[in-house]
Amino acid sequence: MNEALPSGDAQAAAAARPASEAKTPAAPAKGSLPELVRFDKVTKCFGEGPEARLAIQDVSFVIHDLPDAGELVAVVGPSGCGKSTVLRMLAGLRPHFPPTSGEVRAFGKPITQPGADRGMVDQKYSLMPHLTVRDNIAFGLMLRGVSRKERRDRACEWARKVGLEGCEEKYPSELSGGMQQRVAIAATLILEPKILLMDEPFGALDPKIRMQMQELVVQLWKEQQSTVFIVTHSVEEAIYLGDRVLRMGAKPGRLVEVLQLPRPDVSPEMMRKKPWFNVLSQELLRRLETDAPASGELPGLEKWR
Repeated sequence: MNEALPSGDAQAAAAARPASEAKTPAAPAKGSLPELVRFDKVTKCFGEGPEARLAIQDVSFVIHDLPDAGELVAVVGPSGCGKSTVLRMLAGLRPHFPPTSGEVRAFGKPITQPGADRGMVDQKYSLMPHLTVRDNIAFGLMLRGVSRKERRDRACEWARKVGLEGCEEKYPSELSGGMQQRVAIAATLILEPKILLMDEPFGALDPKIRMQMQELVVQLWKEQQSTVFIVTHSVEEAIYLGDRVLRMGAKPGRLVEVLQLPRPDVSPEMMRKKPWFNVLSQELLRRLETDAPASGELPGLEKWR
């Protein structure tokens, strides 16, 4: 189970966490599970003196390593609350990293720089225009010195997994936005990161393609059994994807509460037709818009379980 550390607003989050368990994978007692990620009273300021801007303050939470399952953690909050700062700190990316105070740890060790154990996907796609789909997917393997045949074979397999079979020889300029994002996801997952970081990966896509990508992420997540962090402005996306939802508040950026949700067992399109899904979404939206204090379990969860 993931939990917020009892510090400041995070203490309220811990107190608000529901006692009952949703339909998430059974796991040993948390004391026997290794820590995967720990934020301990993390604060980040950009700049110095009177021009300094406080991005996040005293953010604390722990994600444990669930064996043979992984977990998907959605991070939601208003613009400017530091969602992307949290993600980029975990990735070890400057200028967000290092924190001004506090500590960020992964796999039980302090993070000091980016690493192959943490893969990053954002909405900019980060594809190389002069490389084909296959070569974009295989690029990281090439940097690792994997043989040409092996990386081509593995890249073609990942192209199939993300629904791009037959497009291996195309270039990014020949692809739609959704297809480009599939390439970016495949290029990251082929490296088998233990932690996958996704920063608004579907923000530029139209609603139908966005739901297809959400379903794809769930499918690949179950296969890969990695832990996924996804930053999103969409409450529907957070509820559909998240085993946990970290709700953040702004001014200053802070963790307000950690919400636990069941795993989806139907497509996002079908899920959105459920009346209780709309109840969940409207309540989470209300909490975000009003910057409500930690309020506990979202109403309507008993109809999902």
